[in-house]
Amino acid sequence: MAVAIGALAVLVPAAILISRPMRQLEMGDDAAGSLGVNIERTRLAMTIVGVSLTATVTAAAGPIVFVALAAPQIAARLTRSAGVALLPSAATGALMLAAADYIAQRMFAPTQLPVGVVTICIGGLYFAWLLMRESRR
Repeated sequence: MAVAIGALAVLVPAAILISRPMRQLEMGDDAAGSLGVNIERTRLAMTIVGVSLTATVTAAAGPIVFVALAAPQIAARLTRSAGVALLPSAATGALMLAAADYIAQRMFAPTQLPVGVVTICIGGLYFAWLLMRESRR
């Protein structure tokens, strides 16, 4: 846990530092470049910080955080909304995690599976289905 706290102590300030150029990139490459943003360096920094934060959280909490990737996508499909809404995403994530925990405890009783194995299976199956569906379009 100390390693995760140390990584977060470095990564959170880095995320804060790149937040301003990141917001400027939302205006487009030309506008951000004219404001002095080094586009390629900012994108590289955003990628490194984002992947590192995700890796740190996954290392600390286990693959349960995979729910955070699948829940907003599932919620958007269920609500048929244009964007991702916070409340349906949170409710979907909570339901997925509760279902995964129940399945992990009961499926092979008296032996219990790690809940992360079940969340990866649920999320992985959903993403595989989503990829197949999108590839048909």
